[in-house]
Formats: sequence, C-alpha cells, structure tokens
Amino acid sequence: MSDAGRAAPPAVRESQAAGVHGRHGFAAGWPGWLDAAVAAAAGAIQTIVYVHTAAWPLQWLCVAWLARQVFQASTARAAGLGLACGTGWLTAGVWWLFISMHRYGNLPAGLAALAVLLLALALSLYLALAMAAVARWRSGRLLHDAVLFAAAWLLAELARTWLFTGFPWLASGYAQVDAPLAVLAPWLGVLGVGAVLAGGAVVLARAARHRAAAIGVAALLGLAAFTGPAQYSEPGRTLHVSLVQTSVPQDEKFAAERMPGTLKALADAIAAARGALVVAPETAVPLLPSQLAELAPGYLAALVQPFERPGRALLLGISLGDYDHGYTNSVLGFSAASAAAVPYRYDKQHLVPFGEFIPTGFRWFTARLGIPLGDFDRGARNPPSFAFDGERIAPNICYEDLYGNELALRFADAAAAPTVFANVSNIAWFGDTIALPQHLNISRMRALEFQRPMLRATNTGATAVIDHSGRVVAQLPPFTRDVLDAEVQARSGITPYAWWGARAGLWPYLVAALLGLAFAARAAARLRRAHP
Repeated sequence: MSDAGRAAPPAVRESQAAGVHGRHGFAAGWPGWLDAAVAAAAGAIQTIVYVHTAAWPLQWLCVAWLARQVFQASTARAAGLGLACGTGWLTAGVWWLFISMHRYGNLPAGLAALAVLLLALALSLYLALAMAAVARWRSGRLLHDAVLFAAAWLLAELARTWLFTGFPWLASGYAQVDAPLAVLAPWLGVLGVGAVLAGGAVVLARAARHRAAAIGVAALLGLAAFTGPAQYSEPGRTLHVSLVQTSVPQDEKFAAERMPGTLKALADAIAAARGALVVAPETAVPLLPSQLAELAPGYLAALVQPFERPGRALLLGISLGDYDHGYTNSVLGFSAASAAAVPYRYDKQHLVPFGEFIPTGFRWFTARLGIPLGDFDRGARNPPSFAFDGERIAPNICYEDLYGNELALRFADAAAAPTVFANVSNIAWFGDTIALPQHLNISRMRALEFQRPMLRATNTGATAVIDHSGRVVAQLPPFTRDVLDAEVQARSGITPYAWWGARAGLWPYLVAALLGLAFAARAAARLRRAHP
C-alpha cells in the first residue's frame, strides 16, 4: 500500500482495498463464471424463506453475503453479481410459471423454460444497476454504506414493483413476515421492510469490524420480536364466514364435458355452507353469462336465491361480458341489500400480463398459449367495498394483493375504508408448487400492513382466514374440495402505511431511495476529495 494509503483514515483505506480486491473474484484466481454461479446460488437459497418463513435469518445471511462481495468489487463486477444473484433468486422463486405455460398453455417445454429464464434475467437488471451504484459510491464507512445499500436495494425493488405494470412477487420483505422486522409493516409496507433488511445486512456483513453496531442491530431485532407491532386498528363485528375451495384441476376447469359436474359441485358447496358470508373463488363459475344461460338456464338465480334474505351474503368469482364488447374478471356480491337483479360488482383492475392482457408486441407469444379469456378489460382503480352486516368487505382478485399501494387507495376515506379484505384466487395454473404458500404469505403481509383480516377463497389453495396481525387462524389442506367455516373479526382504524399509501402511493419510496443514494454518493465524493 502507498504512503498516502497508509495515511488515510480507516474507512478510506477499506474502500481503497475493496477497489483493489474487486479486480479479482471472491478469492484470488477464481474465474468470473464461478463468481456468477455462487451469486446465483445465494439468490436461489433465499427463496426457501418465502415458503418456510421461520427460517428468516437465512435471508439475512444471503443478502449480507451479497453486500460483502459487492463492496469488494469493481463496478462492472458488482453489476454482474447483482444480475446473477437476481436471476438465481427469481428463477428459483417463480419456476412454476413454466407449468402454466407448458402444461396448461401448450407452449413447448424449451420455449417455456427460456421464457422463465428471460423474465428472471430482465427483472434482475434492476438489481444489477443497483449493485453497480453501490460499488461506484461506497465510502467504506458503515453508516454511509448501509444507507447506500438500503437505498439501492429499495430502488431496485421499487422498479420491479412499478415499471411495466410491475412484478413484485418476490419482494424481499415478504420473506420477513414472521421475522422481527414485521413490526415495521404497518409503518413502512413491504418495500420498506425490505430496505431495512438490506441496511441491516450490511451491518451483519461487517460485524467482525463493527461489533457494537452488530450488537445494536441484534438488540433492536430482539426488542421488536418481544414487543410486536403497535396497534392502529380496533375490533369490529365478528363474522361467521364460509370459504369455498372448489379444487377443479386447471385442465378441466374450462372443459365443456366437465362443465355440468363443475357447476353442480359449486352449487352443492355453496348450498352446504353455513356461514353468514360465503366466498367462492376466482372464476368459480367458469362461463360468461351468455354461455351459462345456454348451458344451465336459471343456474345463477337458483345459486343466489338463499342470499336474498337478511343475514346472509355471497361473494362469487365469475367472468362477465362477452366477446364482442369485452369481458372482465369479476366478483359479484349478493345480499338482501343488493337485489339479485343489480348485485354488487367488483372488476379486477390490475391484470396479469400475458394471462389477462396482451402487452404491445407480444400477441405472437400469447397466441401460442392456450389460455381462455386472455385479454380482459380493467376495472375501476378505487372501487367501493361490499357492505354486509355493518362491515365493508373489499374484494381483490388473485395477483392484485401483491400491490399494497393499490389496496391502500381504499383507505383514502376513513369512513369508507374496508374492514375486511377478501382475496379470491385460482392459482391451479401453477400446480402443487411453492406458489401456494408464497401467495399465502403475501396475503399475510397485506394483513400486517393494513391491520385488516384477509379471507382467501381459492380453487386449489391456500384457502385460509388470516387475522389482522397476519396470523393464519384457519386453513384448508390444498387440493381438497371442501368449505372452510370460521369466524373473522372485522377491524377499523388506519395504519400509518395505509394513510400515506392512500395519498402518495409509491412516491415516498422513490424519494427515500433517491435521498439515500444522494447522501451516500455525496459522502463518498467528500472522502475521495479529502484523500485522493
């Protein structure tokens, strides 16, 4: 090391040393491809926690490992590490998309596998750019570098959530739903939880040199685990609910020869349900109204007739519209207060690319997929809730509960805010895979953010009742045809996240990320000017 390097403060010497080490791999002589392979493995390993959430420290270790390597890398190598880690992370986490495209969409296996890989690569570009920024603006000082890494991480996850309709399925905060950091969900939302995780991982990565800081982080985690989240909601009525799990295999759901049996099984399940509020899953009636009227005249009227008397209500997943005027993925609500002739209606607003709408330039791709009703119209951005028994039940359909910022819009008017969420889903497209517990934990995070119970009525799982603290209080085994009878306590009140999310959406995350980057970049520039 030069005399100037020996004279520099420890933080600058550490930064200078990191830049030198970055010209090599993780160990001297390691080839670049091995660097990428290890980074991809680290990304893939953390996906375990999205299913087995009690293993949350494993994610901390994976992110801390990535932080340690990036702070020792050149800008180009850091970008490569981010790209490899993100690709491993997303490929391992959403490989089940292959099933929907190949088994049910009739796409050749090779093309379906390539599509999953390309999606993972494309979405990992955000993490690659973020890690390049970390390597470019590191200062060697713990506070500056922790803020820098957290801000860059937040910006990458925000881009994946926001741009091109967003794909936030594996946002890092979801894996912390059973961790001490979950206490921050009512304040910061899932992306904020992920940013705090990233900053804490930097402290963990440097624990050997900054023992006091590491002990402080551990103490804060212990305190958070002991105290739990602050309560911003109050209890309301207790509702007796019945959640229908239809368990119709995806390859039979739209088959004409199976349709009479499918409709009868649904009618029998709803008739047998004992709850005051009955919820049936997404497209539980897998026909458009004109098709239903032709195949089974009077079916819908007979189905909803018991719910026209006081004290009972039904939320039913169904597709509405026609091929000439467009159609929607919808939920109809029936009760004595909403006449059967004009039921409550909720239309899905956030549609799934390729599955529910065709992105510009990709019609050739979706034409190869055998997905029925693949181009829906969008519903209203902030629809009213379904009123029943003095409570306000807010439906959302499948993929929509990934977007806490969009659900937050329903809290802009406290007097009309939901007291219960109801998610209706059909993820039979993805088979018996990790997609089911992943989606359950996403719904649990929404319950934590808003301190509202979440009802989940699904085709094949996970059908469950989640209370306002994110705890699963009742659940059906997946891939069983059954009805879950349970009680749920409605809640009122507004969490800090619901308040600012309803008014500002994702913008506070962007402002926080940019301020964090500016703070760290300025600190790094100041150090380099003082010690060139």
